[in-house]
Amino acid sequence: MRLNLSRRSILGAFGGGLALSPTGPALAQAVFETNPFRLGVTAGDPLPDGFVIWTRLAPDPLAYGSGMPAAPVAVKWEVAADRGFGTVVRSGEAIARPELGHSVHVEVEGLEPARPYFYRFLCGTERSGVGVAKTAPAAGADLASARFGVAGCQNYEAGYYTAHRHLAAEDLDFIFCYGDFIYEGRGNPLAQSWQGPRDATRVHTGGEIYSLDDYRRRYAQYLMDTDLQASRGSAAWFCTYDDHEVDNNWVGDIDQDGVPPEVFLLRRAAAMQAFYEFMPMRKSAFPRGSAMQLYRRAQYGTLLDVAFLDTRQFRSDQPCDDRYNAHCEGLDAPAAQILGEAQEAWLLTNLDRSRARWKALAQQVMMMDLNRDTSGGFGVNPDSWAGYRVPRARLLRHLKERRIDNVVVLTGDEHQNYAGGLWVDGRDPQGPATAVEFVSTSISSGGDGADRRADYDRFTAANPQLTFTNNQRGYVVCEVAPDRWTTRFKVLDRVSERGGALSTRQTLVVEAGSTVLHQG
Repeated sequence: MRLNLSRRSILGAFGGGLALSPTGPALAQAVFETNPFRLGVTAGDPLPDGFVIWTRLAPDPLAYGSGMPAAPVAVKWEVAADRGFGTVVRSGEAIARPELGHSVHVEVEGLEPARPYFYRFLCGTERSGVGVAKTAPAAGADLASARFGVAGCQNYEAGYYTAHRHLAAEDLDFIFCYGDFIYEGRGNPLAQSWQGPRDATRVHTGGEIYSLDDYRRRYAQYLMDTDLQASRGSAAWFCTYDDHEVDNNWVGDIDQDGVPPEVFLLRRAAAMQAFYEFMPMRKSAFPRGSAMQLYRRAQYGTLLDVAFLDTRQFRSDQPCDDRYNAHCEGLDAPAAQILGEAQEAWLLTNLDRSRARWKALAQQVMMMDLNRDTSGGFGVNPDSWAGYRVPRARLLRHLKERRIDNVVVLTGDEHQNYAGGLWVDGRDPQGPATAVEFVSTSISSGGDGADRRADYDRFTAANPQLTFTNNQRGYVVCEVAPDRWTTRFKVLDRVSERGGALSTRQTLVVEAGSTVLHQG
């Protein structure tokens, strides 16, 4: 519904940086004192005929309301075949609504498959930067290759986003963000890392975040980083959340502080709305209270079938009181869930029916059941799949019994690089592995790191399923061909200051029909 305002009410409401035509309705021409596209543009969830394009009007990103009036504003959009927009193939107008923080999600359709397109937004006399995204290939197309990135865990206080600037230059078909896009903690000039206390590289604005306005301000602070904006504008993203988009180690309706579930769900609802507002998600993911439809599937011809999972919303409580390096009876709880019954059934059905050469499970927490006790005992991270032995074994046995091969698990969360095989019992890796897992390190979380942790020798000795581990920051690039899957672990020498040097720390290959990892 269009809202008609008098000239006096317009000037009073919009004095913070935007004005509308004094003779027209609230959706009339906008005039900004400051660039409203300060949070950049991005695209997401590509299909063969299109993708989502996103922006958010925010002339003053950290202010209440981001400097926007409490009224809807018209935003034009264009999609072109060339960067100069000489051939505009699709265009239209969307409404940036105050209820959604003046974010814009446009589901573009009618494009050609398997090619890049350029997009931008216009509001009044203002024009956004230009983003690029590739459509997915046509259904059933025979592909020679697909190339995509894996990234996440980008604590603003832990380091600079140099990795994102390099990721933007990779020319990828898509980027999978496994989560921890923001961190919820209060600003802390004295940061903690595995190396001990240090001065924070950058500091969060405000305290711990709880309300919708809090979450919006935190996302805005992160997205004002131009390296992150470059990455977001370089390729279509498939976005999922992990824990820090809400609260550390949350599962279901349970947080880490013992807050009553009905109260925590209010916080979760605010976090889910903010996540939707700032991510290039389709309308199918529109939050309903504290719930969101996050898990979904992407198909890249006959080459690659990707299941994007949600390992937070439907999970039962962590066993062992969520103590790291723990061992307790709860690890074998028969009723434990990590995906929930509905999502697990959806996943297994898709795996059974998939005719793609490669099947990828793109998700948040490590599936390898690593032994975290380097003193000779046994303990696991109960926030990972290792804390949920029954559903973990159920999935791996299903793959083995149904002879579903060429399965690759893609993971984050650990702030380290890992690669290895997946057995029902990783302590006794007899016979061939059922699948392989590549774990991408963090963009910044954990600080500079080092090539190897101090306990490297003891840790690898306790975990025979591991092929590779590294403790630096960076991202992963996966190159998929019909006969092989190649994963390149890209790392930075430092994130504590700008200008970190990028290198390929390791290249690992798995041949089709095998689960043996070897150097490429």
